[in-house]
Amino acid sequence: MRLIAQDGEQAGVVPIAEALETARAAELDLVEVMPDDDPPVCKLMDYGKYRYKLKRRTHQSKTKSHTTHVKEIRLHPKTGPHDIEYRLEHAREFLAKGDKVLFTVVFSGREMAHTDVGEALLLRVAEQIADVAKVETPPKRDGRRMNMMITAK
Repeated sequence: MRLIAQDGEQAGVVPIAEALETARAAELDLVEVMPDDDPPVCKLMDYGKYRYKLKRRTHQSKTKSHTTHVKEIRLHPKTGPHDIEYRLEHAREFLAKGDKVLFTVVFSGREMAHTDVGEALLLRVAEQIADVAKVETPPKRDGRRMNMMITAK
């Protein structure tokens, strides 16, 4: 087997018994790195320490990553100006956290005849939040709903 020392230098091709004896003398583990090579490659290392470092590295990569969530804010064509302002504050908080915001206008009953009012509402919302966000998907009607996706600048 080909033996690689702890510092990364190659010790050459040695018999298995000699590699095991070297590992015992150095109080290290003999780890088979590439079993399919000819001859197989083994490395002298502290396997517990290696596993610990690998676990720490994966944990740190998870903590630094942020998954983007889609937060939905529902409105109606008759939603009052103060309610819209209140919901825009929530949208700003969501955008500050790095999430996307889906504004949805829900139409009911006779409101379906006036979908232009809902579209105007969504465009007004996009205009009011334009300082911190941009429109990813423009207002689009989907049955009894009209959706608009907004992301942070």
